[in-house]
Amino acid sequence: MLSAMRICTKQMRGIYSMAMRANSTATGGYETLAVTVPKPFVYHVELNRPKRFNAFNKTLWIELQNCFNELSNNADCRVIVISGSGKHFTAGLDLQDAMTMGQELAEHDDIARKVRYLNRTLKISQDSITSLETCVKPVISAVHSACIGAGVDLITASDIRYCSKDAWFQVTEVDIGMAADVGTLQRLPKVIGNMSLVRELCYTARKFKSDEALNCGLISKVFNDKDSLIKGAVELADEIAQKSPVAVQTTKETIVYSLDHTNQEGLDYIRLQNQVLLQSEDFINACMAQATKGEKPVFAKL
Repeated sequence: MLSAMRICTKQMRGIYSMAMRANSTATGGYETLAVTVPKPFVYHVELNRPKRFNAFNKTLWIELQNCFNELSNNADCRVIVISGSGKHFTAGLDLQDAMTMGQELAEHDDIARKVRYLNRTLKISQDSITSLETCVKPVISAVHSACIGAGVDLITASDIRYCSKDAWFQVTEVDIGMAADVGTLQRLPKVIGNMSLVRELCYTARKFKSDEALNCGLISKVFNDKDSLIKGAVELADEIAQKSPVAVQTTKETIVYSLDHTNQEGLDYIRLQNQVLLQSEDFINACMAQATKGEKPVFAKL
């Protein structure tokens, strides 16, 4: 058995070495996103509208969902880092694009048709943000400078949030005469666990900086600058990517499921999952490595 496991491990190292040679390979072909592979099994997704400070237009909403749906099913991807190119992480909603939406809405005279149009449009935005949560791969947000409006929606749907010292955050929707409608009001209370602070931030649209974001639990680590932030996020992603993808992805799915279910329902869910997954080669190989103090196992693609 040990001999077979050594052969399997050797084969997996060969796969890992091949992946290493694919380091920094670009992928995707998106208009508003830049996707690279800085480490084996680690994908880096950048919001890539720097001239518009990565503001969310219709194309970005759609491409973001398509990208995360694709990566969720990509066996070469185990962890995703998301950041923003240029001066800011994101300026939030692209108001010019929103004006176009207003013009399209005005083309409908009947209220039922206006409502149907708005329902479809808002659902696209909601599903775009939710795609980070439903993606089975862990998502690490790396925030620098401004993270406004839709940016807060985006990072609260991710698994882990890092930022640079110059980062600042703002739930701006009330300042443009609307209530946040793509995830902040649902996820931010669960992320920071302080309803008083959540309501203050959402009612006032005030800015809050990296130190306050760290103290309230929105952010788990602050870096000196953007370069060290991206480096730290990729290093964390690389560490996670070397773990069993069976274990990591099941862990994420169970955490997400348990957020909206009772403790017992969450326990029932993972019990059913592990009836299958504890028979995986990942469990056997990891246990053997721990028991023998041997080399770190290299896991096959999932």
